[in-house]
Amino acid sequence: MKLQLLYSLIIFCLAFVTNTYAVISPEIYWKVKLPNTQIPKVIKDFLSQSEGDIRELKQDKTNTKEKVYYGLHQHGILVYHVATEDEIRDIKKEIPSMNHATIKSDVQDDFLYKPYFLEKDLAKRKVINFPSFKNKNEAPFLSRQFVESIPFSLKKIPEILNHFSIDSSSKNAQTIEETIKFCEELEVKHKEKKSCATSLESMVDFSLSMLGTNNILAITTEVQGETPMLQKYTIEEVHQIGDGDNMVCHKLNYAYAVHFCHVGGRTKTFSVSMIGADGTKVKAISVCHKDTSLWNPMGLPFVVLKVKPGTTPICHFLQDDQIVFIPSKEATYYAIS
Repeated sequence: MKLQLLYSLIIFCLAFVTNTYAVISPEIYWKVKLPNTQIPKVIKDFLSQSEGDIRELKQDKTNTKEKVYYGLHQHGILVYHVATEDEIRDIKKEIPSMNHATIKSDVQDDFLYKPYFLEKDLAKRKVINFPSFKNKNEAPFLSRQFVESIPFSLKKIPEILNHFSIDSSSKNAQTIEETIKFCEELEVKHKEKKSCATSLESMVDFSLSMLGTNNILAITTEVQGETPMLQKYTIEEVHQIGDGDNMVCHKLNYAYAVHFCHVGGRTKTFSVSMIGADGTKVKAISVCHKDTSLWNPMGLPFVVLKVKPGTTPICHFLQDDQIVFIPSKEATYYAIS
């Protein structure tokens, strides 16, 4: 009899926990799944809106608020396709004409800044040009339970646009389609371990499945001050954080927070302290990918650096809304400021 009562109690507890997980907030889900991991500020800042407010905001055709949220740059996802003229033009100084011949012959010169660089460029006292480290994509995180009630598929574009009251002929509609297309193509064309996380819960689950531990360091670039679009920065300190597998999540342009998360093989991760010409202080996260053999050989990194895939590690900075997850056993240095 006692065994039967105990068994019934266990079943009840399991059912309670299961049902509780289905309705708990994204923040609590993080704390349950990653109990030793501090939630980055960039996540906390966008967990504050209630889903009721967001639902009303998006479906109210008279509102003037953002229906799709945009960041300034998405360099972290430009390694999978052939570099476009617009992407190259964005990082180059003014050139009289921009055509395919120019791209092939002169692209190594006249850069306003280089979004990709080599590990040797992470040197103390080195001066670099770089745009704002604040990406300014303010898309809110919604719970998995809520976002799973909304389609996320190219086949359902009309339904998605209708849900968010987005004009099918608008730039926002084009952005919605481009982001979903990017996420769906990832599943087919690329061999990296990757996923588009449409909720904080799915981001947490993917990190656990990819890194194989819940003892994880989650860090982002930190910016003190409002940076202009482009300025000179002087590197003051460089510290290696990790050397091994990590997972990086890049925030995409969408109607709510969607992140492209990927595990790109062996990497080195650095914390880079620098100061801008205007006094802005930045503790930037830089990731150096040791294996670039799966990247598009005509992608922007190789156009900028004039190297071939798989021949040398390629590095890039993360803006403040991009998150790197590192197994704590790999973390060799990091100080919370």
